[in-house]
Amino acid sequence: MLDLETLKKELNPEQYKAVTTTSGAILIIAGAGSGKTRVITFRIAHMLDSGIPQSQILALTFTNKAAKEMSDRIKDLAQKKLQNLTVSTFHSFGVKVLRQDIEKLGYRENFSIYDETDRVALIKECGRELKYSPDAMDIYMIGNLISNIKTGRKNWDTANDMYRPLYESYQEGLKLYNAVDFDDLIVLPIKLFKEFPEILQRYKDRYKYIMVDEFQDTSHQQYELMHLLADKNVAVVGDDDQSIYSWRGADYQNIINFEKDFDVTEIRLEQNYRSSQTILEAANGVISHNTNRKDKKLWSGKGSGKPIEIFMPDNETDEANFIAESILGISMEEKFKYDDFGVLMRANTQSRYIEEAFLANNIPYTISGGTSFFERKEIKDVISYLRVIANHDDDINLLRIINTPRRGIGRATIQILNDVAEKENCTLWSAINYVITDPLIQASDTVKEDLQSFVDIIENHRSKLLSGRGLSKKVRELVEAINYKDYLTSEFIKSLKAVQFKMKNIEFLLNSIEIWETDPDNENPSLFNYLNRITLLSRDDMEDENDKGKVNLMTIHASKGLEFPVVFIAGAEEGLIPHARSVEENNGDVEEERRLFYVAITRARDKLIISSCKKRNKMTVTTECEPSRFLDEIPANLVEYHQEKVLTQEETHQMFSDMLANFKSKLN
Repeated sequence: MLDLETLKKELNPEQYKAVTTTSGAILIIAGAGSGKTRVITFRIAHMLDSGIPQSQILALTFTNKAAKEMSDRIKDLAQKKLQNLTVSTFHSFGVKVLRQDIEKLGYRENFSIYDETDRVALIKECGRELKYSPDAMDIYMIGNLISNIKTGRKNWDTANDMYRPLYESYQEGLKLYNAVDFDDLIVLPIKLFKEFPEILQRYKDRYKYIMVDEFQDTSHQQYELMHLLADKNVAVVGDDDQSIYSWRGADYQNIINFEKDFDVTEIRLEQNYRSSQTILEAANGVISHNTNRKDKKLWSGKGSGKPIEIFMPDNETDEANFIAESILGISMEEKFKYDDFGVLMRANTQSRYIEEAFLANNIPYTISGGTSFFERKEIKDVISYLRVIANHDDDINLLRIINTPRRGIGRATIQILNDVAEKENCTLWSAINYVITDPLIQASDTVKEDLQSFVDIIENHRSKLLSGRGLSKKVRELVEAINYKDYLTSEFIKSLKAVQFKMKNIEFLLNSIEIWETDPDNENPSLFNYLNRITLLSRDDMEDENDKGKVNLMTIHASKGLEFPVVFIAGAEEGLIPHARSVEENNGDVEEERRLFYVAITRARDKLIISSCKKRNKMTVTTECEPSRFLDEIPANLVEYHQEKVLTQEETHQMFSDMLANFKSKLN
């Protein structure tokens, strides 16, 4: 039981107030490292102890990892299973709402969720059908425009109106394929709640207490979703100084909207439990230059700590070698493990040189972000074939491959199949067979032949793949039978390298299947077992397990919410941080870039090292670099400019002796 006396011992006065104030609208301003997750978990555990039913609590956050951590910690505190407690990401909650009632919006129940790869493929398909010129098909720009229009961040105007037919075709395509994109997971539940008040009332009757984590990262739509659901007992937790996602619709002004829309009690958490006072004073010094913020001053009880080191290497190669050698030296001298290090960069393009230096020095590392192997289009295509071969009734994967590679099965045919599936209340596979065999269904002979050729491919390879051994060999035969390489060549006419890269990925997949099926411990290397295995492989906990004992290389955006004893910030230069594109798009305003730098600084617990190159290669041209303006905003008394240390022969010999002894002790 978390009685009030226990809470007073466990929490500081501000945390105690945030945990025990359970009714009304609460705004908890939680500075970096101030125990935000602890406050949220203790607050929910205290609510449960106070007799509030778990089914009445809805806690919303932004990542599956954060939701899982929160849920696990609440269960540990409450010592209960808590099966009726809802701790979820906004998007997962949206999926839950849609699974229940999406049919009211004209979709079928078993809808699929398009990721970025699927979304891009649909945009390209729509552009081809509408005969847009290659010059007009800037996929990144069109993707952003579609998202901005859909979420209300932009309206149609003369500058973008030429893309309105493409937007409408994209929306029709989603409906036709019974799919929703990431934006729809928030937009469509709002539409449901507004058009069907009885559905909204059902959720309001259930969730009497709502909590939102990382509130500064909410978009206008997420705020609207919360506002529709919340009556009066709503607590939001956030920090406007860590709002770094405006490019995906986040708006820290929602903190101001919340204060307007609710009768708010504000509680500020300013004691930091993560970093040394030096690091916090550096962060305070930088962020104080932002004018549009709630004033707060982080402080630490950990002592002053080491000065912040700044290193000015000649170029990115020297920078990467410096980071690698520093990690080796610090880990040996101060007994840090590799996963105690975080190396942060503003842009993914910075990683190449650092990765090369890590490989040259045998430093194990993991990169956060980027496209997962199993999310690559070519891999998803092959896996979708295998899933449909294993389960004909998998509508989602069937729609992915029915015209990949192209075999003349376009939107009109898909519409016929959808109509038949709805009329006969059957899966799309059964609908295909109806269309092929039923003379009363109006479909041309060409359509029937195209569908029959698709069925033949699936059935022929099904008999092979579901019997005997040699799975990788049979998958290779499938890839060749569908002429996948020719399909890639037609998709990437101007880029032979792209085709080779994608075929290498498929080769890697085939090799990994072979390794798996020839493992002596693998008693049943069947297609079904393989598909189950790769589904499990993508789980967060599997990835976390594999990343232990490795240096963490990541973008600053990906580092949010994490902390490391030692942090390197690479590339603290004008044009990188603040990023030139961000400065240009925001008419010279660097406040969000400054918040990003603040986030990077506050990831460090004990030691912070920042590097700023004198020169950097950009598009094969070497350019002079200027140190980031943010370096001058760190109080000068906290900074020590790093000098390269030249080791004597004896010191070098001693260092390698120590490394060898350290290596032997790890082996033992």
